[in-house]
Amino acid sequence: MSTANRYDVTTWPVGDPAQDIGEVLNSIIADIHSRQPASVDSDGGRPGAVIVIPPGDYRLRTQVLIDLSFLRIEGSGHGFTSSSIRFNVPEEEWPDLHELWPGGSRILVDLPVAAGASELEGAAFVVSRSGSPRISSVEFSGFCIDGLHFTGERSGRHPENSYVNGKTGIYVESANDSFRISEMGFVYLEHALTICNADALSIHDNFVAECGSCIELRGWGQASKITDNLIGAGPDGYSIYAENHGGLLITANNVFPRGASSVHLESVSRSSVTANRLHSFYPRMLVLSGGSSENLVASNHLLRDHEPWTPFLGVDNGLDDLYGLVRIDGSDNSVIGNHVSEVIDSASIRPAGARPVVIRLASGSGNYVATNHVVARGVHASTGGSAFEAQVDALLATSAAETLAVTAVAVDPASTRNTILDSGTDAEVQADRAVNAVRPTPTV
Repeated sequence: MSTANRYDVTTWPVGDPAQDIGEVLNSIIADIHSRQPASVDSDGGRPGAVIVIPPGDYRLRTQVLIDLSFLRIEGSGHGFTSSSIRFNVPEEEWPDLHELWPGGSRILVDLPVAAGASELEGAAFVVSRSGSPRISSVEFSGFCIDGLHFTGERSGRHPENSYVNGKTGIYVESANDSFRISEMGFVYLEHALTICNADALSIHDNFVAECGSCIELRGWGQASKITDNLIGAGPDGYSIYAENHGGLLITANNVFPRGASSVHLESVSRSSVTANRLHSFYPRMLVLSGGSSENLVASNHLLRDHEPWTPFLGVDNGLDDLYGLVRIDGSDNSVIGNHVSEVIDSASIRPAGARPVVIRLASGSGNYVATNHVVARGVHASTGGSAFEAQVDALLATSAAETLAVTAVAVDPASTRNTILDSGTDAEVQADRAVNAVRPTPTV
């Protein structure tokens, strides 16, 4: 049953975790409430509990509501494997595959999601509590949340490639403090992880991929971090999104294509985006919008190239190459020491004949752009039927046929009093020198 404040879903007497782990988890949470009704005297507290999910498949047909602090739900492996690759392999070849589905401690989200349902309504886990103090120290660690199938309709795309099913992995609705999301796997969810009003949140060492949107910090928040994650969203969603945050640290993440953006910060201030590897098949890789100011963007590696996998050819985020790979609508931001590789087929540039923009300062003032290295090459894009082989071949191909003319930094009239140093040659920096300080990179 349980040992003190440690529970195992497979031995709990209420419900069948294989058929509905949601019922089991809600029953355990109710038991914790009944056994820890209030803080005790003599400086004692309500210690919370640990709930263990051993390796195995567990269907979730009932939404889990977490409304107590100091709860840790832990599994024995994130269990990620690519569902996208499997669904794009002919079914007659499935018997030859070693694995068909994700593994580890795997929760199969099987909620009845109505058309038009909200993220909260379609969530496997909801964290919500009103009153004071804020709910604190809830941890999710070491298990897989699998949305099973995508079911949406997209022109010319198989439903399993739509990134739409109305399902959310974890939705934190109420203000929260010191939450931890670590070593988790999220796959085939329309929204993997949505957290509102976070303080001192840690999202660390997770595998969040093949989801419509991966990490979304909404409402407001402070002093949180998104670190050391492997992330890959769909073409209509966010890889990493945050709004109205201060003191946010985004570092050491490896962000795969196909998200509509890699990192998007809306009205975020005094935060850092550093030492990430960002890879995209379209413009709008890193965006500071809504007056985002006093942020540091430094030592990141950005790669923009072509989609090499046949099932997703022609899919993009709808933006042309003048939008910018990095776009800033804000003031007093520092963009320093980033490496940008733009390796695309000149025939694919939109508008035709344009020079793609790497960094665009669209509005604001006082931004500092320095010592960024742009490598732009023209290639003849190739494709393949194997996702892994096609992507690796594209990544390792560095013997491009031609130099690609780009605008390394474009400064719009609405952005003034900026400093641009050693981030493009004189011909590659498009800025009004009367209202911006420019020192071009020397040429040989």
